[in-house]
Amino acid sequence: MDDKTNTTLVGAFVLGLGAALVAGVLWLAAGLGGQPAMDGYQAVIRESVAGLNVDAPVKYLGVDVGKVSAIGIDPGNPQQVRLRFLIARGTPIQQDSEAVLKTQGLTGIAYVELSGGSASAPPLRPGPDGAAPTIPFKLSLGARLENVLSNVLANVDRVSNNLNAVFDADNQRALKSTLADVAALAQALSAQKAALGAGVADAARTARRAAAAAEQLGPTLDRIGDSAQAVEAMADVARKASASGGAAAEAARASVQQLNGETLPELARLMAELATLSASLRRLSEQTARNPSSLLLGAPAPPPGPGEGTPP
Repeated sequence: MDDKTNTTLVGAFVLGLGAALVAGVLWLAAGLGGQPAMDGYQAVIRESVAGLNVDAPVKYLGVDVGKVSAIGIDPGNPQQVRLRFLIARGTPIQQDSEAVLKTQGLTGIAYVELSGGSASAPPLRPGPDGAAPTIPFKLSLGARLENVLSNVLANVDRVSNNLNAVFDADNQRALKSTLADVAALAQALSAQKAALGAGVADAARTARRAAAAAEQLGPTLDRIGDSAQAVEAMADVARKASASGGAAAEAARASVQQLNGETLPELARLMAELATLSASLRRLSEQTARNPSSLLLGAPAPPPGPGEGTPP
C-alpha cells in the first residue's frame, strides 16, 4: 500500500513539473516574459556567409540588439545572399548605418555588426510597400583581404608569366652571350690598364693646360671687349656723320630744285635776248662795213620792186 502511494506521488510531481516547463517555454516564446518588440530589417551581402546561422546575434557597436531571422540566396542575383534581421525597436539605425559580417575570436562563429550612422542622418524607415528597410552592407575584413590577396596573386602570376616569357631559352642564350662579351671586355680593359692610366694622365694634363689657357684668355677677351666698345663708338660717330651728310644732301637737293625751277628759266631768257642783241650788232657791223655813211644818213632806201617806178 505504501509503495503504490509513493509511485503515484512521484508520477504526479513529474507531470506537474513537465507542464510547468511547457508553460514556461510557451510563455517565453509568446513574448510574455518582457521581451522587447522587434522590427524587421534586411541586407544584401556580396560574400560568403560561411559560419553564419539563423538566430546568430546582431550587434550594434558590440551591444546585442537582435538576431538573424533568415538566410537565403537573393532571387534577383544568385551571386548575393539576402539576410533578414529582427532588431529591438528603438535601436538608432540611420540611413547611413552599415552592416558587416564578423567572426567571434577563434571559434569562427559569425555574427552581424551594425555601425552607428551620423546623428544628423534620418532614421531608416520601411519602404512604401511595407517591405523591411534594407541596411547597406559592406565587405568584411576577411573579404577585403581576400580580394587584395587575389589581386596580389594575380599580379604575381602575371609577373611570373612575363619573366618566363623574357627568360626563355633564346633570351637565356643571348644573356649568356652578353655576359661572356662583358667578361671579355673586362679582361681587355684589364690588359690595357697601363694605357688607360696614361690616357687618364694625358687627359688631366690637357685639362690643366686648358685651364691655364682659359686664364690667359681672360685678358684677351677683355681687350676684345674694349675694342668692340671702341668700334661701337666709331659706329655711332659714323652714324651721326651719315645723318649730317644726309641733311646736307637734302639741302643741296632742295637748292638744285630751286635753281632748276627759278634761276635756269631766267638765265635761258637772258641768253635768248643776248643772242638777239648779238645778231643785231652783227648786222649793224656788216652794214657799217658796207656803207659807213649809213651811221649818219641812215640805211639806204631799198631798190624798187618789180612794177614800182622811181620816186620823183
